[in-house]
Amino acid sequence: MIEMLRSRPHFFDSIQVAFLLTDSHSKILYANQPAEDLFGYPQGKMEGQRIRRLFLDEDLTYLLSNIIYLSLYQEGFKGELLLRQRGGRRIFVHLHSLSFKDKGETFITFSFQEIQRQKNLERERLEEEHWARLGRMVEAIAHQVRNPIVSIGGYAHRILKQGPSLQKPGPYLAKILQETVRLEKMIQQVEEYIRIPEPFFRKEGIVETAEGALQPFSKRIKIKGISVRLETAGIHGEGAFFIDKKLVIKALLKLLENSLEAVAGLSQKRQRAVIQMALFEHNEILGISISDNGAGIAKKLLPLLFEPFFTTQSDRVGLGLTFVKRALEIHGGEIQVKSQLKKGTTVTLYFPKDRRRKVRREFLSPVASSLPQ
Repeated sequence: MIEMLRSRPHFFDSIQVAFLLTDSHSKILYANQPAEDLFGYPQGKMEGQRIRRLFLDEDLTYLLSNIIYLSLYQEGFKGELLLRQRGGRRIFVHLHSLSFKDKGETFITFSFQEIQRQKNLERERLEEEHWARLGRMVEAIAHQVRNPIVSIGGYAHRILKQGPSLQKPGPYLAKILQETVRLEKMIQQVEEYIRIPEPFFRKEGIVETAEGALQPFSKRIKIKGISVRLETAGIHGEGAFFIDKKLVIKALLKLLENSLEAVAGLSQKRQRAVIQMALFEHNEILGISISDNGAGIAKKLLPLLFEPFFTTQSDRVGLGLTFVKRALEIHGGEIQVKSQLKKGTTVTLYFPKDRRRKVRREFLSPVASSLPQ
């Protein structure tokens, strides 16, 4: 087999895909010229080495073992991953591996196709979307700020114009203070949205995370007679996920604030106000839903909920759900809103238990843990 490959170098070098052949112990037996170009090692230097030298240290325990296991005992492996070039530079590739037998010996083939350029283009696209989103936000800020500034200027001008003859400046001053507070809140929420710190992901319990949001919230609304419930029956396993706990709690508090506003008028209608947080688990997903029996949201407004500065409340800024959506995106999760007028609203957050693929975080089989690399 090896002699056949080496006897036809031009054929295998003309294939614009990096190709490696290893034995069943993942020792490299043959590398073509595109493999040398991709990884930076001379063909002769790669041959005789373990393929592990191309993988990142954090992927040696699970990912590489699982790839070898899938190649030897299943239908092979296909997927995108980060590998390491000579000198330590990381590179995105698409890997396809499988095994075959020849004259009683087992071999594994690895073919690599560089996708770094596609990843760079995707990153550029996301950056363009980010700047476009910020541009829309700046336009919205200019529109939102203009109204309170005009009000402040107008009332201040009246006070100055009437001067000492003004008998009751109180209402004008109250309006000025009100609009000033509104501006301060707007700036605070804009900064909060734009300056989300680099997330720090750790393994956390979903129940403890939910309680971390409910504890300060429940204390604050205790005197308002609003019932707040936590439902954990949907958690059947460990209930753990990798998150930035502070960021998730902040997002939950914003949703709870929205529910509080939605049920604020129910006491006047002699209807008990209820806010419920339910936790659930399904396969690789953990979820948190927050429901209320408040006023609800019109169907035509649902697509606008996550737009910066969209709000149905005149005294609100309209960045709460925008912040929540961004927090979910950072965690690789999704958000869903269901609502009916005069019946209530349910906002559901879906989190992956682990943002890493299963093949990278655990052995797919006990056999994989014992395979040589």
